Amino acid sequence: MAMSDTIPQRMSAEITRKWRDLAEKRRTHFVDLYESGRWKHYYSESEFVVLMRQAVKLADDWCRLNAPPQAAE
Repeated sequence: MAMSDTIPQRMSAEITRKWRDLAEKRRTHFVDLYESGRWKHYYSESEFVVLMRQAVKLADDWCRLNAPPQAAE
C-alpha cells in the first residue's frame, strides 16, 4: 500500500506541514545514525538500508504533498 493511498484527499496545510516536519526529523535522525556509525548498534546493514530508504521516501513524499499547487498555464 502506497503512502498516497492512506492520506485523505483533503488535508489542511497546517497538518501537512506538521507531518512533513516529522518526516524530516526522522530522515535527519537516520542520517545522524549513519554519519556517527551508531546504526551498527541497533540494526543490521540490510535493516538499516530499508529503514533509511523508507525515511527518505516518506520525507520526500510529504515535501511534495506540502508544495504549493502549480499555477495553471
